[in-house]
Amino acid sequence: MSFLESLKTIALSALKKASKKAVDNALQNIGKGRNYTEKFTFIDLPQNLEELKALPEAKLDTAFKTTPLVILALNRYEADPEAAIAMLNFLKGPEDFGGAEQSFLKDRLSGKGYKARSFLGGATADNNYTPTTPYTVAVSENPYSFDEENWATMYVTSGGADNPRPIKLRKKPSTGEWFLNDIQCLGDIRLPKSEDKWA
Repeated sequence: MSFLESLKTIALSALKKASKKAVDNALQNIGKGRNYTEKFTFIDLPQNLEELKALPEAKLDTAFKTTPLVILALNRYEADPEAAIAMLNFLKGPEDFGGAEQSFLKDRLSGKGYKARSFLGGATADNNYTPTTPYTVAVSENPYSFDEENWATMYVTSGGADNPRPIKLRKKPSTGEWFLNDIQCLGDIRLPKSEDKWA
């Protein structure tokens, strides 16, 4: 092999490696840095951790897939707080859904289960947050959602709020799974019509 052929082989090899790296990086960043919404559909709401784990989204391999599972777990809180917390513990990954978080959840959802239902498609204040079936959850990103490596702030649409609400997630690089970090979506929303004395 002549010197020129050898140089050509080295150059082609370097070019292939650079191309593969560029493609890999592009694939990892698909959907990042733009306004994009993905809608997830569920026939039933999971009643316990086993049912949640049986859902295809429970692979937790994208921030988009983990986010609607948080909403499903929150929707179980009103009927069965222990089951909801077991689901949230799973979604927290290597960390526990601790005492402070459980107190926060109790404060935000006790007697206000409509807040969690508001994130299901079709649920509005006018229909007392009664979702349509099959159940849907819209999850959005914005240009800043993935600004920090291994962190994401995703947004869920509430039928009782004017703007989407955030849920913060963290990626575990060794497994590629996205886990719940902080539930930031449970601020006050419009009261259900049946509870609004001004309706």
